[in-house]
Amino acid sequence: MRRANPLASTNLALKFALELAALALFGYWGAVVGDGLYAVVLGVAAPVLMIAVWGTFAAPRAARRLPAPARIPLELGVFAAACAAGFAASAAVAATVFGVLVVLNAIGLTAYGQWSS
Repeated sequence: MRRANPLASTNLALKFALELAALALFGYWGAVVGDGLYAVVLGVAAPVLMIAVWGTFAAPRAARRLPAPARIPLELGVFAAACAAGFAASAAVAATVFGVLVVLNAIGLTAYGQWSS
């Protein structure tokens, strides 16, 4: 019987945490760059847009999930946009930590063959 690699499982959990962190960065960006009602709308709309894109094309159970060669750049692009949003919202430390974790996670996804997960 083959045992699951705990580092591989941790890497998938990290990817999920990064998805949640990306939502938070987009929401924070929207709330910071706007004023008044515009801040509320942007703070809600930015994460909702990410949810729509991710849920349609990248989520494991998405009806229209892209094949890995197209999905990987999409996922990394969403994470890069979230990182940029963090920097634009003057959350440089959070954006830097997020970016470093995204790179480490991508290395792990490649090493453990998890891009199809």
